[in-house]
Amino acid sequence: MANYTKRVKYKKHKRHINVGARPGSIIIPDDALPPQITIFSFNQDDLQTSKGKDMKTITQQIAKCTDHTHWIKINGLGDAQLIEDIGIFLGINQLVLEDVVNTHQRPKFDEYDGYVFGTSRIIYFNSENELVNCQFSGIVKDNIIISFEESHRDYFEVVTTRLKAGKGTIRTGGPGYIFYALTDTILDNYFVLLSQLGDMIDQTEDKLYQSPDKTIMFDAQQLKRTLITIRRACWPERDKINDMIRSESPEITKDIKLFLRDAYDHCIQAMDMVESYKEVTSSIIDLYLSMVSNRMNEIMKVLTIISVIFIPLTFIAGIYGMNFSRQDDHGHVIKDNMPELYVQHGYVYALIGMFLIGLFQLFIFWKKGWFNKL
Repeated sequence: MANYTKRVKYKKHKRHINVGARPGSIIIPDDALPPQITIFSFNQDDLQTSKGKDMKTITQQIAKCTDHTHWIKINGLGDAQLIEDIGIFLGINQLVLEDVVNTHQRPKFDEYDGYVFGTSRIIYFNSENELVNCQFSGIVKDNIIISFEESHRDYFEVVTTRLKAGKGTIRTGGPGYIFYALTDTILDNYFVLLSQLGDMIDQTEDKLYQSPDKTIMFDAQQLKRTLITIRRACWPERDKINDMIRSESPEITKDIKLFLRDAYDHCIQAMDMVESYKEVTSSIIDLYLSMVSNRMNEIMKVLTIISVIFIPLTFIAGIYGMNFSRQDDHGHVIKDNMPELYVQHGYVYALIGMFLIGLFQLFIFWKKGWFNKL
């Protein structure tokens, strides 16, 4: 196991604020990626896939596969015209389209006349060890589900693999089931991320016990910040799934709600893990500060013992360093003035006395057990 924790960097994600803009305005961020469209048209016996970059790809595929369920997967939100065309084609409210391109939404589920809309947060570490926090949006209407993702990363590869295999409910559950499957995949990847964070917390804790230094506090704080990011995604995700379970929309059937209850349990488990890890990281920081404080107390104790030993020695040296003469200029003895100044071998006696005083103090400290705790 490595003896250090990798630095967690946060991928820059600027928020575009357009003060006073008309509600429903579709404003594409400057760093938005060009869209890549993949369409999966499927039923129990057939799966057809097509790819493209414009609205024509969507309309042709839907016209060709009239008895299929369609999953329109869009990676990249860099084309405002495409978003508007999809809204016109499916009759989607402009406010929904605005939420799709405004990629700082908290997880939510909204019902509209004839369709439902939901968002989630996709959180993962990229290849450069940056924490990426991007948005997933989904619209379910009739036999169509459209999913929007900010990046070109194939985050839902496991779902497409299941779709190609054609086993289970994936092809027969309808677009609402696909929406559940995508939501459940996001939750499952939270556990993958939390497992990575758990390993990083263990590394930081091991380092605390083996070779503590100030980087431990910085590492623990970064881990805590990452956990807060996940917590901000998990808490509203729980409310979103709960709203889906309580929904009366025909797109969310009774069978889908049964699966959603399982996803709700997963969300609660992820929240519990986040809270537990947050407590551990806080404990690591507190323990490190306590260790620093205890170490400082030990150092102060050593210095105090040294000072206590030298205080009486300094007192003696100070007394005999005052140089008050024993006799005056006429040879007369001055009463009460330094009688030891003319004692033979007085210097040696003074040193021996000071040495014995020091040894006596060391013996007393040893008997009290002070040296055993250093």
